[in-house]
Amino acid sequence: MPVPDLGSPAFVRPPALAEACVGIVTTAAVHVAGEARPRGGDASFRVVTDAGELQLGHESPNFDRSGWLYDPNVVFPVDRLRELAEGGTIGAVASHHLSFAGNQQPETLRTIELDSGPAAAKLLREHGVDVVLLTPV
Repeated sequence: MPVPDLGSPAFVRPPALAEACVGIVTTAAVHVAGEARPRGGDASFRVVTDAGELQLGHESPNFDRSGWLYDPNVVFPVDRLRELAEGGTIGAVASHHLSFAGNQQPETLRTIELDSGPAAAKLLREHGVDVVLLTPV
């Protein structure tokens, strides 16, 4: 599938990492247990505020889930971020993280680019997130 040309990205200089609030954005369709999981072609995102009972919503039967089952931090490394914050490497762990479904069709990519993507960025900024760790799954 061809990658769309999104133009030149805006550049914003974040605070020093030791002072930055870091969030996670994943495409693993991670969601809170009991919440409807994102399906293929769902251009929306899920807000993850508690990493306690997360489920992996990746639909593909070909997706190897063994890493997730052994250690969810492989996909959603919130525990590693907490360790970095405790050690002073990063300023803080965000209270809000985001999860998209990675299995998108060309028509939903445009929706993400123009609608849910900017809405996701706005939500993160409203919650004080300076930097995101992307985990494309």
